[in-house]
Amino acid sequence: MSATETELKLALPGLDSALLARRLARVPALARTTPMRERLTSIYHDTPALDLLRQRVALRLRREGEGDGKGAKARWLQTLKTAGDAASALSQRGEWEMPVAGPALEPAQLAGTPWAALDPQGEWAAALQPCFTTDFERTRWRLRVRGGAVIEVALDVGAITATVDGAQRSAPLCELELELVQGPPEALLALARRIARHVAVLPLAASKAERGYALLQPPASPAVTASPPPLARRMTVAQVAERVLGEAFQQFCANLFALQQGSDAPEVVHQARVGWRRLRSLVRLFAPACTDRPAPAAAALAPLLQPLGRLRDLDVASTQTLPALAAHYAQGDEGRAAAWQSAQDMLAAAAQQTRGETRAALQQPAVGAALLAWQDWLHGWSLAAQVAPGVQACTFSALAAEPARHWARQRIRRLVRKLAAALETAGDDEALHHARILAKRLRYGSTALAPLLPQRMTRHRSAAEQWQERLGAQRDWTQAGALVAAHGGDAAVAAFLRGAAVGRGWAGVRAGR
Repeated sequence: MSATETELKLALPGLDSALLARRLARVPALARTTPMRERLTSIYHDTPALDLLRQRVALRLRREGEGDGKGAKARWLQTLKTAGDAASALSQRGEWEMPVAGPALEPAQLAGTPWAALDPQGEWAAALQPCFTTDFERTRWRLRVRGGAVIEVALDVGAITATVDGAQRSAPLCELELELVQGPPEALLALARRIARHVAVLPLAASKAERGYALLQPPASPAVTASPPPLARRMTVAQVAERVLGEAFQQFCANLFALQQGSDAPEVVHQARVGWRRLRSLVRLFAPACTDRPAPAAAALAPLLQPLGRLRDLDVASTQTLPALAAHYAQGDEGRAAAWQSAQDMLAAAAQQTRGETRAALQQPAVGAALLAWQDWLHGWSLAAQVAPGVQACTFSALAAEPARHWARQRIRRLVRKLAAALETAGDDEALHHARILAKRLRYGSTALAPLLPQRMTRHRSAAEQWQERLGAQRDWTQAGALVAAHGGDAAVAAFLRGAAVGRGWAGVRAGR
């Protein structure tokens, strides 16, 4: 009944289910196996207070099949799942599955699982009720791959549905699960890379249960913000790296998923870009610990990152910079106000077009393959984190196994010195831009490593945030002027923005000094 489930979850952007199934059937590794198809309906249960959600536990009833009217009956399974140590598309979690007689929970069968510790008095069991359902068709391949690993590949297409205050909410479901039956987790990544040559994929950490709970309690924004993981002071450099790098990568992917699902919120694009920049900044921070195992080249993600960057610049210009400065430019003149509004509308239209280009980039198999290369690289950190302290992991320097506290302080102090030197010698816009990048690196690094730093060093994070804000506004105004000019806007509007940027940039430097 007890098992540890190891799986890799991948979202499948942009294709209808029939086309997906045909493309997957042409993947050589899958083409040699006849797939099985079945209808699965799962009913997830929780207490009215959502106690299971708070404990990161999922309890479901799943119906396999629908009965054929000729004696064959649907099969019902009761499953308890616990969360893994980290949010990742490649996850390991506890799973306890047991057959039940029909569409009703049998709490007595949960004896011998973690449920006994979660609900010792049986209060939760008495209060359990359905909270959301998943209904999907599963196309399943079971195959043995090179090296002897056995993997079950499942294409799930359907919907997640919840009823809140009498109104039904739903989210589409289209994902690929690679579950390890036998062998090492690396086999999942190797097979995923082979699949990604034919189908666009996106690493997805959110389980079906997490997405169902999000329907019950929708977040204030679809954007996923940074959530630095907890760190213990006795952790090694590799253990810290595994957590903070993995969290940044999942922030990046989660916002790409929200964009792919149809969100037009500028904040989703912003947080996707923040996730990427945090990841790249933290990669540089940990680089001395993996000198023989460099991170994947960013160039492979250029088809995605380039339109994403243009989209963020257009969103900022059309929704923030130009609206904030409109009155300063127009000063009551209707003609100037009309020229300014025309430029703003032009950039908004360009943003909408670029948003489509960014979504199209997510449908390119090469982009998915590049994201999987990052997932694979991060898995290397997971392996290094499991090595005993003081023992060097293969392809990682001895630093990876050392305690992280002293190293963290050294790295942050080094960034503080570099930022101070850059600000002291800044003599032009390019130098200011370099200082802004250093301020971001200091902010991201000091935030991620905060639990390992002494309290007195928190001032560095605050200072970095202030410098980033001062220099960031100057950069946004400069970029807005360039975008207005590039899209054929009024030359006077572009000139005003450039002049405002120059004044803001140096005023910010003087204020900081």
